[in-house]
Parts: sequence; C-alpha cells; structure tokens
Amino acid sequence: MTQHQLGPVETPEPPILRFERYLHAQGKRMTSQRRTIVDEVFSHHDHFDAEDLMEHLKEKMNLREVSRPTVYRTLSELVDAGLLRRMVLNDRYVYEHEYGYPEHDHLYCQHCRQLFEFHSDILDGIREEVARAHDFTATSHRMIIMGVCAKCRNLAGDGKP
Repeated sequence: MTQHQLGPVETPEPPILRFERYLHAQGKRMTSQRRTIVDEVFSHHDHFDAEDLMEHLKEKMNLREVSRPTVYRTLSELVDAGLLRRMVLNDRYVYEHEYGYPEHDHLYCQHCRQLFEFHSDILDGIREEVARAHDFTATSHRMIIMGVCAKCRNLAGDGKP
C-alpha cells in the first residue's frame, strides 16, 4: 500500500525493547518469529495489511510459507502494546506505526487505495472547540477522509471523481 509520510520519528527506546517489556508483562516471551515480524514492521514506515506483511516476510526470508496465525497474533499484540495503530479500510485492517509517531490524519483514495498522511492545526483547533462545547477533554482523534486523488481523477479524463 503506497502512502505519503510525515517524516522520520525518534522514540525513547527501540520498538523491539518496548515490545519485549510488553510481552514480559503479559507472561509471554519474545520468539524468533515475533522478533522477525517486529524487525520487518519497523524497518520502514508505511501502511500495510497482514497480507502485505506476509509477502514482505516471504521475500525477505526466502520462505515458502509464513505462519499466518503468528503474523495475525503478533500484529494484535503490537496494537495492544501501543506500537501499531489499526484502521479499517475497505473491510480490511490496515496498520501503521503508533509509537512515537505524531498525531495525524489521512486522505484515502477509494480508487487506487493510496493513503496520504497530513496534519492540520485547523482540525486540532476544531477538535478542541468541540470538546470545550461539550465539556469534554480530548486526548486524540482519528480522521480518514475518503475520496479520489488527483492522479485517479486525471486518469478518468474529466478531473472529477
């Protein structure tokens, strides 16, 4: 899945160490399969689903089969540990880095399935204004704007979705 990044981030500790601490607190251990999955997930920033990850792992490790249950279980654990964020797009889970990554929103092209990341101080202001109006303390938000990107509109030839 292609995307546009907000840029690199620095974290207080490497994601693998944070995940190891999370697993230990859960009475679980870091297996070689989990380590390989975490290394691949955090080797670069992009949006992906479990199938994308399994394909990358197969290519990287020259494997015929990657354990589907292990990949799904590890992704769920990474979400629970606060390292990944899970979004639902077109009836599938899509993941992105959560740990250390600045709050941001997304534009999602329903034709090419590309995600564009952006941050808007205006949206942050609206969030705070709405929260104040409802005597609510906002801690974060998530927005995915669905539509059609310029490239897909231009391919259609009329500039309209």
